[in-house]
Amino acid sequence: MNQAVLEKDAKSEARLGIVDCDIHPAFGTPGELSKFLPVRWRDHLTDYGQRSANPVVGTLPYPRMTPGNGMRRDAWPPNGGPPASDLAYLREQLLDPLDIEYGVLQPLAAGSSTLNQELGAAMCAAVNDWQIDKWMAPEPRLKGSISVTQEDVPAALAEIEARVGDKRFVQIAIPPRTIEPAGRRRYWPIYEAAEHHGLPIGMHSAAYGWHTNSGAGWLSFYIEEHYAFSHSLQSVVISMIFEGVFERFPKLKLVVVEGGFAWAAPLAWRLDKQWERMRSEVPHVKRPPSEYLRENIWFTTQPIEEPENNRHLLDTLRWIGADRLMFSTDYPHWDFDDPRYAFKVPLSPTERTRIFRENARQVYRLP
Repeated sequence: MNQAVLEKDAKSEARLGIVDCDIHPAFGTPGELSKFLPVRWRDHLTDYGQRSANPVVGTLPYPRMTPGNGMRRDAWPPNGGPPASDLAYLREQLLDPLDIEYGVLQPLAAGSSTLNQELGAAMCAAVNDWQIDKWMAPEPRLKGSISVTQEDVPAALAEIEARVGDKRFVQIAIPPRTIEPAGRRRYWPIYEAAEHHGLPIGMHSAAYGWHTNSGAGWLSFYIEEHYAFSHSLQSVVISMIFEGVFERFPKLKLVVVEGGFAWAAPLAWRLDKQWERMRSEVPHVKRPPSEYLRENIWFTTQPIEEPENNRHLLDTLRWIGADRLMFSTDYPHWDFDDPRYAFKVPLSPTERTRIFRENARQVYRLP
């Protein structure tokens, strides 16, 4: 029965214009970003380098068995360069054969976690210029994420204002492993700007950050770190709900990218139960946490949790709501999801359309 579902999915997805909410563009060469930086910061990087927030020096974010930082082995462009660094090959391997109507760029090489915040702001601006020059200008199907230095709020707001008039940018990108919990008031001006301009906040799981994915320190194995991506994003959801972010900014949209989604249901059940018992501690949280989750938060599908019984995934998906999920491939990483085979459950035509296309069109206001 599962195989029959897969074959049906492959045919139907080929006819459906898809919105891919997680594409990772790469630099063709290590110095590619430098032409978008002021001379001062080019010289700074040459002389001093970039000091990141990751304290474990020499730690690889991906295992050596996945070459090029966790890439698909077939994603290397024939003309050279790293995976996802060549627009022509990205079109040939991803956009065209899979009928990607729009793809949302999620750059992972911004300055958001750079310790020198002035350098970080310059790098974020350079990454945004690079998205325009290399990707969005020559390929209208690709949409950008505004990279900002969330720890330097005035710089972040200035960068948002500089980019918001360019409708090719469809969200504001913030890493989940911030200096303080994501719901703290230091970040509220960014959320206020996002709500005002109708731009979602996109939080993508990160291999590096200001803090560990674990509450007990740095983890021993890659398999632990990879799984724990969802932990930092769960912490983001909890903090933003209980600090009152969504009560203060009721139209704010948060997109949880590459952190899974099956955990949302049991998390909401637990939060609702605790809120019922201790709501006097957080009188600013006017409604059950699950209501904010269902109204203000969206999830991208990759990585999809796959229980032994597919029906369990379908039940979980329908509790969360098909209107909360947006399809993503995570191209060109090793755990890429092909839209033709991503769901091993029998989605209804309405669910399929919403997940693969319509939810993202609405959240990102795509034409």
